[in-house]
Amino acid sequence: MADLKLLEREMRGWRRDLHAHPEFGFEEKRTSAFVAAKLREFGLDVAEGVGGTGVVGTLRRGNGNRAVALRADMDALRIPEQGALEYRSQNPGVMHACGHDGHTTMLLGAAKLLTEDGGFDGTVRFIFQPAEEWGKGALAMLDDGLMERFPFEEIYGLHNMPGLPVGHFETRAGAIMSAEDNFEIVLKGVGGHAARPHAANEVLVAACALVTNLQTIVSRRLSPADIGVVSVTELLTDGTRNALSGLARILGDARSFRPEVSADIEKQMRVIAEGTALTYNVSAEVTYTREFVPLLNDAALVEEAFAAARTVFEPDHIATAREPMTGSEDFARFLEHVPGCFVFLGNGRDSATLHNPAYDFNDAGLIHGALFHAAIVRQRLPAD
Repeated sequence: MADLKLLEREMRGWRRDLHAHPEFGFEEKRTSAFVAAKLREFGLDVAEGVGGTGVVGTLRRGNGNRAVALRADMDALRIPEQGALEYRSQNPGVMHACGHDGHTTMLLGAAKLLTEDGGFDGTVRFIFQPAEEWGKGALAMLDDGLMERFPFEEIYGLHNMPGLPVGHFETRAGAIMSAEDNFEIVLKGVGGHAARPHAANEVLVAACALVTNLQTIVSRRLSPADIGVVSVTELLTDGTRNALSGLARILGDARSFRPEVSADIEKQMRVIAEGTALTYNVSAEVTYTREFVPLLNDAALVEEAFAAARTVFEPDHIATAREPMTGSEDFARFLEHVPGCFVFLGNGRDSATLHNPAYDFNDAGLIHGALFHAAIVRQRLPAD
């Protein structure tokens, strides 16, 4: 049997090494090499460069012909780290502000556990994915033949959750994380002197009105029974202190859980943009893209995940998530091909929020992730 105390110490060292060397999406060369070296050290078959910088480890035991996949994300964010951790980022302007260093470490820990202790019959695929943060990594691995080269019947993933105590587990059937759409609206008019607005056809007033008008999509255009979020995150112009803008760019994103709602948001956005532009005698051009699809957990596999969780967590630390999150996850792309389940593990009540420059993954939760990964494998690929 694996020495869990020793494994915890090892995992803490791995996680802090990864935290100190964060890499942005599709740039995870050091991280991928670290992962591949550990997997080979454990005795797995390893494929590198899947979807760019992705890594897939394969572990077989017994004669079972079924395969289960476990997935972790490896990329960091372009956020300057705050604080004085001894293992703080050594890559200026990039940090693990979402805990992917912890997710990678937990999956490595599970690979070591399952290699040493077995307890299953079949094949496990350990998928270490690049570029989750901008929704391209899962698609890149799939486009590189992931399903054909490393077939599996179901897949599981997890994410740490600030505010949820360490040692707590949550998931839910159906929608658990939202789709994310991105939009850019370009307004064009005629700039001019700030002292002579009547002689120009500036766009900043129209842009401000449009930002406000977009808020009516959710409040007045969507059914109250549907969940939707429209957020303007940037307003950029070509103006200066004494010059009226002739061009403005409005950027943001929209979240939803059903394709019909996403379509309604886009439709109403185009109507509002065109109407506002007409009111102010400027032109509007809308670009609308769909970056993440909704993450929909398979109901039967959610029950399997709860069963596995009961072997790891205290009974009163296991809960059904009350409502879906409006954050997005490209783990959802895998669920377009096979059923699966995504779960949340506590990162502590006092944890900084995700994508915050003061965030740090809580090492006390590492062992829970490794044990859960191993438990779901044994649950789904039972040994005689």
